[in-house]
Formats: sequence, C-alpha cells, structure tokens
Amino acid sequence: MTTSTMTPAQARLSANYRNLALWTAQGWLAMFFIAAGYAKISEPMVNLVTLLSWPATADVAFVRALGLFEIVLAVGVLTPLVSWKIGRPILLVSAAGLLALEAVMLGVHLLGADWSLAGVNVALMALTAPVLWFRRG
Repeated sequence: MTTSTMTPAQARLSANYRNLALWTAQGWLAMFFIAAGYAKISEPMVNLVTLLSWPATADVAFVRALGLFEIVLAVGVLTPLVSWKIGRPILLVSAAGLLALEAVMLGVHLLGADWSLAGVNVALMALTAPVLWFRRG
C-alpha cells in the first residue's frame, strides 16, 4: 500500500478550487434567499398561498418577518466580501441560521405534503452545510 501526499502546489490548487466552490455556493444561497425573502415581503398573501400553501396558516406579520430574516441571513453569508476578519463570524452565524431555517421549513413542507418544496429545502441544506463546515476553520 502506498500513500500519496500532495505537493505544496497541489495543496494550494486544491484550496483554491475549494474556495471558489464555496464562494459560488455562498453566492447562490444569497441570491436564492434574497429573492425568497423579497417575495415574502412584497407579494400579496394570495400569491404566496398559491405558491407555497403554508402561508395560509400563518399570520401576515410572521410571513413578512420571515422574509426579512431570510434577507438578513443572505446578506450575512456575503459579509466576508467586505472583511474576512469581521465577516467570517457573521458568515458562520448566518450559515447556521440558514441551515436551521431550512431544516424547519423542510419539516413544514413534509407535513404539508409539498414534496417539491421539501426537495428544494434538501438541496438548499446540501448547499449550506458545506459552506458552514469548510468556512468554520
């Protein structure tokens, strides 16, 4: 059995690819949650009920607050663009918040038998978890 180790150049290249993939994931998450949050803030409840069904059982203020929360977390995912030292802790809190929100919404969609929306939440969790894991240290 032989073990292969990476040369310093290979390690740098691997780290660069990982960094690029993480920034891409962070950008996708931010775009998705800014759009979703904006829709929850600006769309009439009739449209939201048609699209999502769960807002029919929720208070309007709760849906609007959830939209604002999604936008704040999405912006938090991008804060390291301003300053890594200041933005990294905000990124970690935001990614953890998004992961928790996605897990809760997965449960909501499963209970409501919204299978396609549950699948979207699984995909979002699969995108958020690596960001949280690899950016933590």
